[in-house]
Amino acid sequence: METGGKIRTAMQGSLSSRLLGNILFALVIIGVGTLIFASSRRIEYVWRWERVPDYIISSVRENFNARANGILISDGDAVYIIKSDGKKELVSEKAKLLMSEGSQVLVGDLVAVNKSLRLGPLTKGLLITLEISFFSIIIAVFIGIITGLMRISPVYVFRKLALTYVEIVRGTPLLVQIFILYFFFGKIFNMGQFASGVAALAIFTGAYIAEIVRAGIQSVHKGQTEAARSLGLNYIQTMQHIILPQALRRTLPPMAGQFISLIKDSSLVSVIAITDLTKAGREVISATFSTFEVWFTVAAMYLILTSSMSYLISRFELHMAKAD
Repeated sequence: METGGKIRTAMQGSLSSRLLGNILFALVIIGVGTLIFASSRRIEYVWRWERVPDYIISSVRENFNARANGILISDGDAVYIIKSDGKKELVSEKAKLLMSEGSQVLVGDLVAVNKSLRLGPLTKGLLITLEISFFSIIIAVFIGIITGLMRISPVYVFRKLALTYVEIVRGTPLLVQIFILYFFFGKIFNMGQFASGVAALAIFTGAYIAEIVRAGIQSVHKGQTEAARSLGLNYIQTMQHIILPQALRRTLPPMAGQFISLIKDSSLVSVIAITDLTKAGREVISATFSTFEVWFTVAAMYLILTSSMSYLISRFELHMAKAD
């Protein structure tokens, strides 16, 4: 009975602590929101949030006028005009009649309309950012694993080459690397803008992943390697079946942080005229002057991408923990 009472007391204390924490969290969020609202009033900026949905997804109306005199008819979604000589002239393959079928129309009359949803410039830019980030992450992981293994290789030249690559890449700005890859190596190897951007991001991120992989491998106790060797496994088999699976679990949190950084760093590829999310935002601003609305929306889109990446990594980490 005494033990049960202690458990109930502990549970009540935990619930009270969580409730207090949630209240404090809500107060902080309200305070930050109030501060932002007050600041926006002080700068006397005219907010036009009603424009933002059109930058994400917009409704397009296409009008169709009669190009001949005749009788208006429809065949499914297609709209035609029967001319005086009995021939059919197509008005649109997909449209909605604005007049009743069989009506007499004259040249220039508005006879049909087609409404459709189209992706806005920010959504198109988001898709480009997602595509660049996806390919960059895949290539960066491959580069990072190979380079990380080279960093701890017993072959001296491999260690030296890997160390040189890591130090050069980590010691120079990504923006400079993008320019060099596009304007120098891109011209030599006939690489386009997209390929150059992916290559720059992958090479840059690969250097950091290499150090994460190296640290993860070296964190596995040496006794694991000795045990594998005693079972007759060679170096490659030991790495593949014993060391790397353990290192992978330990490197997931820092790896997730590096992937998130890559997604944000992808905004720099706009300097080589790739219309990613950042460049699309700048183009919308130059056309509409809705500066803060667009940048807040762009920031929210990046936050959605990075939060999704963080969630997927955490779920994968949980799955691997249950597999153990």
